[in-house]
Amino acid sequence: MAGSSHGHTPAAWTGVIISFIGFCIAGVFTVAANPLGFWAGIAVTVIGGIVGLAMKAVGLGMPKESAELAQARARAGQAQTS
Repeated sequence: MAGSSHGHTPAAWTGVIISFIGFCIAGVFTVAANPLGFWAGIAVTVIGGIVGLAMKAVGLGMPKESAELAQARARAGQAQTS
């Protein structure tokens, strides 16, 4: 995956960081046996996904790959293995 830059976008980084913070919040409140705090952490996790998708929608994510580019990538992969 090193050659594909998979996930190296502002949208991906922001969404994952917010979701990670939400998981941490939920984990702390799980140990503390506080259901309200746990659900707040889950809400932050969901918000992270929404923020990531919104940022992708405004152009801060990976552009969709065209069919021509996908075919060229497949041909290049086959040429390397031959």
